[in-house]
Amino acid sequence: MPTTDAARTPEVVDASTAANVTGAAGERPGRPIDLRSDTVTRPGEAMRRAMAEAEVGDDVFGDDPTVNALQERIAGLLGFEAALFVSSGTQSNLCALLTHCGRGDEYIVGQMAHAYRWEGGGAAVLGGIQPQPLPHREDGTLDPLDIAAAVKPDDPHFARTRLLCLENTIGGRAVSMEYLKAATEIARDHGLATHLDGARLFNAAVAGGGDPYEGARLIAGHFDSVSVCFSKGLGAPVGSALVGSREFVAGARRWRKVLGGGMRQAGVLAAAAVHALDHHVTRLADDHAHAALFAEGLKDVRGLTVEPSLTNMVFARSAPGVDTDEVRDRLARRGLLCAGYPGQLRFVFHLDVTRADTEQAVRIVRETLAEETATR
Repeated sequence: MPTTDAARTPEVVDASTAANVTGAAGERPGRPIDLRSDTVTRPGEAMRRAMAEAEVGDDVFGDDPTVNALQERIAGLLGFEAALFVSSGTQSNLCALLTHCGRGDEYIVGQMAHAYRWEGGGAAVLGGIQPQPLPHREDGTLDPLDIAAAVKPDDPHFARTRLLCLENTIGGRAVSMEYLKAATEIARDHGLATHLDGARLFNAAVAGGGDPYEGARLIAGHFDSVSVCFSKGLGAPVGSALVGSREFVAGARRWRKVLGGGMRQAGVLAAAAVHALDHHVTRLADDHAHAALFAEGLKDVRGLTVEPSLTNMVFARSAPGVDTDEVRDRLARRGLLCAGYPGQLRFVFHLDVTRADTEQAVRIVRETLAEETATR
């Protein structure tokens, strides 16, 4: 399956690498094209204005009107009773795991899922919750037979299986509605709760076609709780929301406090999320189109095998003898930033990337790979 939606920070070139290099052959002057992640977006003027004008209170006391409005908005949008605004997707997933599971309990999750691999092992470290990771199929999903087989019997020798945790999108792919229905039905047949890491939920909804708000609601409807991120493709600077029943969210609120996540005048941040929900959902289709254009422009490039883009991500596997670390560094010197993994590069498109940027990025990669293959 494609590499996870997460980026491995130690192998990502910093923006200053590209911005500070001057005089190098082939360098792109000015602002680099930053495709490391969709988390690198910067608030535009309208979002900044909404943040500056936000009405605020003390959210720990529950009286920040903008936070309350955001929570009501996202809960209603996704078809849930309540929502909790938190600082990050990691905190949102962790609050969900700690609320669904107790010490000695277990959650079933994919080997390459963000909640398992890329969030510091928080559920185990802080909650005594055991993960049961499963291998992914080529499309990023977990085999339903593996899910059923992973549920432990009611026996003191085993951890108590309590939760199935899925992710959508996963590896830049949107998971089908049919699969979500089948997998969550298996979980419920075995008495498990279900949680969706929907960091890029709206990307998945846009990829499904039709009304993205209704699509997101249909996806979320298969789960008992959902985490959705505002600071990736939606372009807010900070924040995620965790949605569920009133009882579940009340429990998650306690865990948010334990984790140090209580924020005071957080309406300044919530206003950005409200603006993103109003203005940045349907435009995700532009990011998907730019990613598809980029992938198409590189489909015959020597030295890389570029996979077709299905949402806003493009993955490229290196040919034998091509050093992805060296390629990534050369791209950065030319003004194109991306994430790197052993044998693979990842390019993520977002609202700060234009069609012209995309076309320039294609040229930079083609020129860089031409140089790389010529020296071998």
